[in-house]
Amino acid sequence: MRFPAPLHPSAATGFSEGADGYARNRPDYPPAIVDWLRDALALDATATAVDLGAGTGKFVPYLLAAGASVIAVEPVAGMRERLVARFPQIVTLDGTAEAMPLADASADAVVCATAFHWFATRDALAEIHRVLRPGGRLGLIWNVRDERTGWVARLSALFARYEDDTPRQHTQAWRAVFPFDGFAPLQVCEFAHEHEGSPEQVVVGRVLSTSFIAALPEPVRARVADEVRALIAAEPALAGRDRVAMPYRTMAYWTARTD
Repeated sequence: MRFPAPLHPSAATGFSEGADGYARNRPDYPPAIVDWLRDALALDATATAVDLGAGTGKFVPYLLAAGASVIAVEPVAGMRERLVARFPQIVTLDGTAEAMPLADASADAVVCATAFHWFATRDALAEIHRVLRPGGRLGLIWNVRDERTGWVARLSALFARYEDDTPRQHTQAWRAVFPFDGFAPLQVCEFAHEHEGSPEQVVVGRVLSTSFIAALPEPVRARVADEVRALIAAEPALAGRDRVAMPYRTMAYWTARTD
């Protein structure tokens, strides 16, 4: 019997409390990711893809555009409610990476979009291996803020001091579970991407949607928002602008089940 691992408190609280902000203020993904899904993950109209840690469904449109039948697995009820409301045509399940309510060898692909760092364990990989058909593909995708831009690096430093032990992609700790028996070596592609909109949405809202920020007491969240607005006011590339663009690097990794 498989037992789900407990959710990290930042995920359990932050994503439950901040599901609306997550759906509204997180960036989408570059259009080129659809061709990557078709080429790297072999998705087409005959494929079943599991969106693991699907959140509010930010990545679902890309899986649908690639032609796949989609099953979303998401453990946070607040996220799942929004996902079901937006995509009633797909199957949405309550489950975790360590205990998916799916049959053995039932998926052609498992995709983790801005999620794998939350459950990068050998137990989770073993469960993904179980659910994939032989030759099935695992895709790991993240929108990573491009800190080669000075103000983006300063923004990251501003709120990183609150992260504590929250799992995050930038630490690269998720890589420790690879290599893993039964999976081929990871391959990677990188896409340039931008999130365009008002400073309040693209910068302030994006920070406030971060799990460990959303989980903070309201007075602390308000202080963080004020600090971010002060950064915007002091930054020539942002101050006084109705629309701004946050630069991202979309990192897309894939591997295949080999047995």
